[in-house]
Amino acid sequence: MAQTRIPCLLMRGGTSKGAYFLASDLPEQPALRDRVLLAVMGSPDPRQIDGVGGGDSLTSKVAIIRPSSRAGADVDYLFAQVLVEEPRVDYGQNCGNILAGVGPFAIERGLVAVTGDVTLVRIFMENTGQVAVAHVPTADGAVRYDGDTRTDGVPGRAAPLIVEFEDIAGSSCGALLPTGNARDVIDSLEVTCVDNGMPVVLLRAQDLGCSGYESPGQLDADSALKARLESVRLQAGRRMNLGDVSQRNVPKMCLVAPAQAGGALSTRSFIPHRCHTSIGVFGAVSVAAACLIEGSVAADVACVGEGDVRRLSVEHPTGEFTVELRLKAGQLVGCGLVRTARLLFDGTVCVADTLYR
Repeated sequence: MAQTRIPCLLMRGGTSKGAYFLASDLPEQPALRDRVLLAVMGSPDPRQIDGVGGGDSLTSKVAIIRPSSRAGADVDYLFAQVLVEEPRVDYGQNCGNILAGVGPFAIERGLVAVTGDVTLVRIFMENTGQVAVAHVPTADGAVRYDGDTRTDGVPGRAAPLIVEFEDIAGSSCGALLPTGNARDVIDSLEVTCVDNGMPVVLLRAQDLGCSGYESPGQLDADSALKARLESVRLQAGRRMNLGDVSQRNVPKMCLVAPAQAGGALSTRSFIPHRCHTSIGVFGAVSVAAACLIEGSVAADVACVGEGDVRRLSVEHPTGEFTVELRLKAGQLVGCGLVRTARLLFDGTVCVADTLYR
């Protein structure tokens, strides 16, 4: 069987791993493009044995990148979540971890020229319509991947890559608090529905009979808990202006509890049906924002400090994720975070020619 070869960079971005493509190297027709991406990853199959996916939602991700024609942006980035066990590609969310690799990819592929020891890459995020600015380390005229920055959930250390965001509140749902309330009641549970880059539903772990410190494996094995969370998620989706979310990966669900290691609070997040071993970038940003909202379920348990710049450490099962929030007159105006990325493979990925017929 003849195969089509597609140029591809395999990269780790934050605590995720994905295939990065130039948009011009993929089919323009959306349905055909989805078939190609499913074949690239090897979905649907729990092991993704016939593709480059790793059998996990965190390693079954795709970044599609093109030069931008928009003022204020260098490249456009479309994130695609390729489901592992379903023949479906979801574009209904963003991914801040995969975003960490977009700046390096743009430089590696010659879309952005190196400008010094640090090169700024302005990224228009197609999924949500916002712009992020990646500060990519580029000593000696090339992307630098080695360094001393440690990211919980990733072995070893790498070069720090700073990503800044402005005006991401309501990026998917239209408002920071999509329901108009800091706290709602769904299925007799108090929840906070928030969108500061990622739609998230926060619940107090103790309200669900949990400590909030369980391992992901323990929570994944609790079928009754997951059924309750899904019931809340489906109802919250409509209240958050997302419509029917039964076939979508948003909103994410997040259990919160008091911090254990000196951070702002402890979290157990679901993406959306499996407990995350850490926490997604935009999930952490939304959770951190909720900590500053008076009356939210997160504010009940969080330690947030004072000042116009707050660094909140969001604890998760494998460590913590620090989010910097900037306020003006008490209102959230921007945020930033430190990530790392690494180029893993530069080559071509092969799919069957028959997909194109």
